[in-house]
Amino acid sequence: MPVSFDMLVDEALNRVAEGDPLPPLDDRRPASGLALEKLYRAQRSGLLRFFASRADRQDANDLLHDAFVRLASADQRRVEPIDRPEAFLSQVATNLLRDRARAAFDRSVISSTQVNDQVPPVTDMVAALEARDMLNRLQTAMLRLKPKTREIFMAHRLDGATYADIAERMGLSVKTVEWHMSNAISHLHRARKGPR
Repeated sequence: MPVSFDMLVDEALNRVAEGDPLPPLDDRRPASGLALEKLYRAQRSGLLRFFASRADRQDANDLLHDAFVRLASADQRRVEPIDRPEAFLSQVATNLLRDRARAAFDRSVISSTQVNDQVPPVTDMVAALEARDMLNRLQTAMLRLKPKTREIFMAHRLDGATYADIAERMGLSVKTVEWHMSNAISHLHRARKGPR
């Protein structure tokens, strides 16, 4: 039987005699730590499924860890405890995926942009403004894609992965990967045309 933190605390308290000084309060595990552990046990499997369905399955554990680290650090900074930690954790998980998507998109823009030593002078300001507007529309459209669709699109277009490779890595069928690619392409095509 594995030894839990509570068992260790109980054993230590049983060895304390009547006149022995108690350890300082900062050495004890705070009550919020016990609540965090209970929340982790209750929410772990659901969050893992949430992350695995929206990101790479290999990243789900890292995302789970990051979510609880953010929750714990937010709880420590607050004077009052978080009222609804499950809802807070859900928002943290959503924000983590959003942050990851933005970072991936930024990396893709940087890697696909070729930087020359000399930037040609912009002679047509209208064309420059239109190009910037187009880039903003495409970036917004990418961020509006579902995370799995965006991941599949970027894996194929940026990393050069085949549909079969993506399907195998993500545990999907090739037809599902084709469906996600088709959705991404039509969504980006509509964004490229701009508002009518």
